[in-house]
Amino acid sequence: MEVLENPSHGFTGVPPQRGGSQAATVDAVSAELRVKLYRTGTGLSIIAHDTSAPDTGTWHQAPLEVSAEELLDRADRLLAIWRDQVVFHRSTDTGYGQRVGGRPLAESIDLTELRELTDPLVAKLADEGFDLLHVMLDGTGYDLGRFREFLLGTLASGQQLRISFDSEWQLPWPMLAVDPADCDSPWEAFLGHRHQVEQARAGYPWDHAPLGRRERATASLNKDTTLDHVARADEVQKLLEERSLLTVRTRGSELLEALSRSVLHEDVMYFWCHGRFVDTGASGQVLTVRLSDGEDVDGPVVKRKRRFYFRSPQSRFKPFVLLNACHSAKAAEPGRLKHLGQELIDQGADGVLAPQIEIPEAFAAEYAYAFLDRYLTGAHTAGEIGQWLVRRFAREFHNPLALVYSLNGGINTRLDLVS
Repeated sequence: MEVLENPSHGFTGVPPQRGGSQAATVDAVSAELRVKLYRTGTGLSIIAHDTSAPDTGTWHQAPLEVSAEELLDRADRLLAIWRDQVVFHRSTDTGYGQRVGGRPLAESIDLTELRELTDPLVAKLADEGFDLLHVMLDGTGYDLGRFREFLLGTLASGQQLRISFDSEWQLPWPMLAVDPADCDSPWEAFLGHRHQVEQARAGYPWDHAPLGRRERATASLNKDTTLDHVARADEVQKLLEERSLLTVRTRGSELLEALSRSVLHEDVMYFWCHGRFVDTGASGQVLTVRLSDGEDVDGPVVKRKRRFYFRSPQSRFKPFVLLNACHSAKAAEPGRLKHLGQELIDQGADGVLAPQIEIPEAFAAEYAYAFLDRYLTGAHTAGEIGQWLVRRFAREFHNPLALVYSLNGGINTRLDLVS
C-alpha cells in the first residue's frame, strides 16, 4: 500500500470551490491522501510519503501482515452485516412505525423515530468498520506499527481529506471507520462521513473527442419502467428533463446501440433499474442490469460494443454515471470478467457512483434526486456531494444508508459544459 498525502503539493487541477455557505462543511477540504494497496512477491505492502513534512520528505514503509484473501473475506462480511442488519432487518414487535415481520429500516427514509433501534446499530456498524481497518493494518512488525500510527492519526485528525484508495481489491471504503471511542458520535467514525472517499481509477487518462461549449448538460435516463411507481422516481425524471437535454431509454437494445457509437454526447448517465449476478461458468459470476426488457447489460458486452473506440482521441465516452442498481458498485476479483461499473470506468467514464449492496427503492430514488439536484448545478464535485449526502441523511433522517454508495473515480469531477 502506498499513501501519498497531498501528492500534487497543492496543484490539484481542481477548479475553485463554489457554492457558498450551504456547501461550506464539505467544500473546505484542502488536502489529499492517496492510499495504494499492492501485492509484492511476499504478500501485501504499504509505502507512505508524509508530505506534511516536505523539508524532511519522510517516508513510511512497511509490509502488511494480512493476506489479500482475508481482507476480501472481511470486506464481504462487513457488507453482509450491513445488508442483513440494516436493509433486511425484520421487526419482532409493533413499535412506532413498525409491523411484525416488516423491514422498518428499508421502508422509510426518515428513521428519526426509530433511534432506539438505529443508535446501537450504527455504533455496531462503526465498530465493525474500525475492525476491518484494524485488521488491514494489524501486525507486530516495527515498521508496520509506525505506519499504522501515521495513517490512523491522519484519518482521525480533524482535517477533512480527499482520499483515493488505489487498489485492485475494492473494499467498502466509506464503511470503514476510525476508532469510534475517539469520536463524538459513532456516525463521525465512518470514513465516508469524515472525508471524501473514492476507489481510484487505474491507468493514465486520455484525450476524448471534444464537444465544445454547451448551454445545457446532456443526460440519459436508462430505466426499468416497473420502477416508475417508486416515490420520487418521477421527480428524478422531471428534474433531468428540466435541467438537461434528456434521452430516456427503456430497452437494453437502445442502450447498447448508443454505446456502440464512437461519440456518446452525455455528461450524465443515470441508471434506474435492477442489478443481479448471473453465472458465467462453473466458478464465475458477472453483474448485469436489465431495463424494461430481458436484455442483460454487463461489462463484457459494453467492452465488445466499444472495442474499436478504446482510448481513441476520435471517440468520446466521458459521462459521470449514477448506477442506481443493487450491488452495482461491486468489483470483480482481479483476473475475472469485470462488472459493469468497472468496465464503464475503463471505457472512460468520469466516475461511477453506485450502491455496494441491495438498496431500498425509496431510498435509492431519494438519494438520486438529492445527488443530481446538486451535481447539475456544476457548483460541486461528486466527492463533495457524496460526503454531504452521508452527513445530511445522518443529521436529518438518522439514516446510515448513504454510506452504502461508493464512488469509483470522479472524486474531483464536476459538471463542466466546456469541453
